[in-house]
Amino acid sequence: MLMLRSAVLNGYVEVAESVGLNPHPLMRVAGIDPGAFAATTGWISAQSVDHLLEISAAQSGCADFGIRMSGNRGMSNLGPVGLVAREEPDVRSALGIVLRHMNLHNEAISLGLTESRGLATFHAQSAPGITLGHQSLELVVASVFRILADLLPEGWRPVATYFAHEAPPDIAMHHQVFGPTVVFGHEIDGIIIPASDLDTPNPLSNPMLRPFAQEYLGLLAPATGASVSLQVRDLIATLLPTESCSVSRIAHSLGMDRRTLHRHLAHSGDSYSSILDSVRKEHARLAIERGDCSLTEIAAELGFSELSAFSRWFRQRFGVSPRAWAKTSAADTSFSPPAG
Repeated sequence: MLMLRSAVLNGYVEVAESVGLNPHPLMRVAGIDPGAFAATTGWISAQSVDHLLEISAAQSGCADFGIRMSGNRGMSNLGPVGLVAREEPDVRSALGIVLRHMNLHNEAISLGLTESRGLATFHAQSAPGITLGHQSLELVVASVFRILADLLPEGWRPVATYFAHEAPPDIAMHHQVFGPTVVFGHEIDGIIIPASDLDTPNPLSNPMLRPFAQEYLGLLAPATGASVSLQVRDLIATLLPTESCSVSRIAHSLGMDRRTLHRHLAHSGDSYSSILDSVRKEHARLAIERGDCSLTEIAAELGFSELSAFSRWFRQRFGVSPRAWAKTSAADTSFSPPAG
């Protein structure tokens, strides 16, 4: 069973009452104990929360119920994850913490960030094992918007906000929160912003507190904090599609300089280059075998500036061209060229 911190429901009672609902009976119908909900450090079933939001929207007739709940959200609502993220030096690093460690706050959401042609796309989807309804996904997207609004200058608005579901009858609240460009029936649930926004200094950050926040994160997620190599692998997988994957950027995100990072990796028999190559090989093979992206898109996602560079790299690693791999894989899923 996937779980989330009960802080996810902050504001639920107030919003429910404001639209004429009696919140506590609805919580019981959804399988949530109102008394347990009052302890914001506790964990509750993600499926129950999703059910609660859906029935609340249906009974109130407010298709924007999830967005209404986002009104008081921000970095602080993420609990321990937000505490660590708010001390990161810039927006990109802060979002990186949120992306990599969202499971410490909400196990039901999978978050991603990609960059292309000067734009950054922050997208949300249900984690494996659960299918979230419209209200949950709208709440997540709106919460991301609130976090970005905390970090970026007053009056900031995204380039566009996308939702995969069809538009409800009334989208006034969507425009009030996100601005004029809200698109429904799209491929993703997410927000597009200028990539340059990610390099904005974080006004919430206190450099003196950052080392303590990082130490706290290590206590919260010891499996990740126990190995610098695992952290670097995780960061590379996150940053590869963003055009910002470099050893300097990763060292900065880990709170150390390049020399220190190289020393940590060498101690475990790794290097930045070897981990980068390993991540690329794994992602390239899986992406080609899935067959849902063009080779040009896969090359960009793996940090290659040109398809030709990706093709040369792939042939060196796998012994065949990516097109040959894709063709043979489609014909015979048991095909396995030499790893090289």
